[in-house]
Amino acid sequence: MYRITLIPGDGTGPEITEAARRVLEATGVGFEWDIQNAGEDVYEQEGTPLPERVLESIRRNRVAIKGPVTTPVGTGFRSVNVTLRQTLDLYSCVRPCKTYKGAKTRYEDIDLVIFRENTEDLYAGIEFQKDSGGAKAIIDTVRKISGRVIRQDSGISIKPISVFGTERIVRAAFEYARKNRRRKVTAVHKANIMKFSDGLFLEVAREVARKYPDIEFEDKIIDNMCMQLVQKPGLYDVLVLPNLYGDIVSDLAAGLVGGLGLAPGANIGDEYAVFEATHGSAPKYKGLNKVNPLAVILSGVMMLRHLGETEAADRLDNAVASVIEEGRDVTYDMKPAPDDPGAATTSGVADAIISRIT
Repeated sequence: MYRITLIPGDGTGPEITEAARRVLEATGVGFEWDIQNAGEDVYEQEGTPLPERVLESIRRNRVAIKGPVTTPVGTGFRSVNVTLRQTLDLYSCVRPCKTYKGAKTRYEDIDLVIFRENTEDLYAGIEFQKDSGGAKAIIDTVRKISGRVIRQDSGISIKPISVFGTERIVRAAFEYARKNRRRKVTAVHKANIMKFSDGLFLEVAREVARKYPDIEFEDKIIDNMCMQLVQKPGLYDVLVLPNLYGDIVSDLAAGLVGGLGLAPGANIGDEYAVFEATHGSAPKYKGLNKVNPLAVILSGVMMLRHLGETEAADRLDNAVASVIEEGRDVTYDMKPAPDDPGAATTSGVADAIISRIT
């Protein structure tokens, strides 16, 4: 019996996490769910979108599965996802992107795994608002030590990339590649321009790669990598990237295989792991029982593998693949036309998968 923290999220999160819960239980693996609410509604009630009780639950149970949580754009509270990753030191964001027969996509036989560093880079949250004392101090300091002039009306974000942070994310990518018999790791960067941040990332990646002579290593500049993925994604296997690039490229890769509705994810550290769909909370669809639950269900497949329940993970993955290939019991976004009257509901997709788990 596994005790797992279950965070339903907000918007459509509770609907899709309920679908995932039912499907995971149908595998026959024993779960005890420690349900912890977080997000926009909790912020209104408790004054924080991520109460300490949620973090304490994950520390106790060590594994969590989470629905999407709304992040306000430009204003409001800070991202729950970013706070979870930094507070629990979930430094590896792992996002597999593979094609399933029957999914709407122009590509075939894609099987990428993206390792995104989760704690540094521009997502570290070191920001200074325009006209703030901090922004003015940085502008003055930069002028004094480099002679460079930053406009006075600038907002400023700091981009830290360390040897420590880079070494462990690259090592995680190589360890995954070795364990799963992957052929190649590609480090992605912009070291030609940002020589002291991305340049450090590349230098450390090369040093780590020397310790894995059994696995091919290469590096690509981020803009070229995006073009390469669109033109010939089959050339790539495991990608490892700093935080911002990893966020962008993982969505690009999800687009190659059918969209965010098929994009699972995990945030993993040395002590804790949180599994989640990579898409947002889609609040306009809240309560309609129509959004695609497959991303969070496939995140559940990743969770099963993390727990060592490989056989159950394979059965669930095969059941999902069968539903997608048949194309009958899928949500509107996976139908040839989004207004297809035969589109399945969120709960209907879960029912179809459960019926195929053997």
